Amino acid sequence: MRLSFFIARRIAFNRGSSFSRFIINIAIIATAISVAVMILATALVNGFQQVIQEKIFSFWGHIHVTQYQPNAGPLTEQIPFNEDTVLVQRLRQVPGVTIVNAYATKSAILKADKDIEGIIFKGVDARYDWQHLQRFLVAGRPIQYNDSSYAGEIIISRSTAQTLQLQLNDKVIVYFIQGGGQPPRARKLTVTGIYKTGIEEYDKTYIIGDINLVQRLNNWDAAGIGGYEVFVSDYRQMTDIAWSIDSLIPQKLFVRTIRDIYPNIFDWLQLQNKNEVIILVIMTIVAIINMITAILILILERTNMTGILKALGMRNWSVQKIFIYQAGYIVLAGLLLGNLLGLGIAFLQQTTGFFKLPEESYYMSVAAIDLHWWEVALINVCTFAICICVLLVPSLIIRRITPVKAIQFK
Repeated sequence: MRLSFFIARRIAFNRGSSFSRFIINIAIIATAISVAVMILATALVNGFQQVIQEKIFSFWGHIHVTQYQPNAGPLTEQIPFNEDTVLVQRLRQVPGVTIVNAYATKSAILKADKDIEGIIFKGVDARYDWQHLQRFLVAGRPIQYNDSSYAGEIIISRSTAQTLQLQLNDKVIVYFIQGGGQPPRARKLTVTGIYKTGIEEYDKTYIIGDINLVQRLNNWDAAGIGGYEVFVSDYRQMTDIAWSIDSLIPQKLFVRTIRDIYPNIFDWLQLQNKNEVIILVIMTIVAIINMITAILILILERTNMTGILKALGMRNWSVQKIFIYQAGYIVLAGLLLGNLLGLGIAFLQQTTGFFKLPEESYYMSVAAIDLHWWEVALINVCTFAICICVLLVPSLIIRRITPVKAIQFK
């Protein structure tokens, strides 16, 4: 084994002809590019999923508690029920729950000058925790409430503001749709904030206002609400926490996670994992093909040396190990270069955000990076192990080399 390792080192520092050196350099570069692409693909998919999920959860929470409605969609108005402070306290005591907000929605039409826009009015109360929505405010401020009446203020999205040519402090007429064939009820409200999530399903649909206005328009009690939105500390425990909440609430109430409400978005996010796997498989195949090519050329070029070693009594497996060790040098060099390239580009993107994306298609303006070090380590270990194991196959050609013919080989 020591002799095989020593000879492999000698080959590593004396790579033979210029053609073999060229092939080895190509193998190192190809392996480096493959590893860099795998690292970047994993970081980009992680970052993409994280940013989109944070936006979805920040706007609507992780779990909704409402009255049961069969076939209810994201835009369905809720059946009212009275807010229960005892229930809210019990929900907040569930492990993993951080925030519980009351809300209610109502269909409406925004009118500004000659333009109109259909929207969903999301009403929240004075106890609403704005810390999640604050990050989306690009102009203005949250709603300011008063004790005597409802707050005549709303927060609209940037896309709605651009469509209706609205700015901060502009007055806008909101026509609230009434059921039972009743005519819409109009209210003049002031734009005090403009938000932007980058998610079209939100930005083109929702405006935010006072829940007291919804209560008055629907003739609800002062304690009437449409539901609770619940935030949790770890979205991966969202389903388990939803089961815990379901065991606490009255039978008339119903629990849904945001994944149940917007399955299309989460199915799309899940599809990115398949794309990631495809990229990893393709890049691994590229690295393997290049390494097989390199080791075959090394074996053919060193046929004379192989014959001499066999003539001196070295076993086939010992000769094979010489080329496996040499392949290990090439793979390690490719891994080192690939990590420098992949991690370097990832850190550069995190720092500068030089790679832009069309926000209307990807829900973000800058490609997000989220590096998990265990995934980087796994990519390196798996690439090295797979390449070395696969290279055992072409090295078997050494067993077919006979010393007499090999020594005559030039």
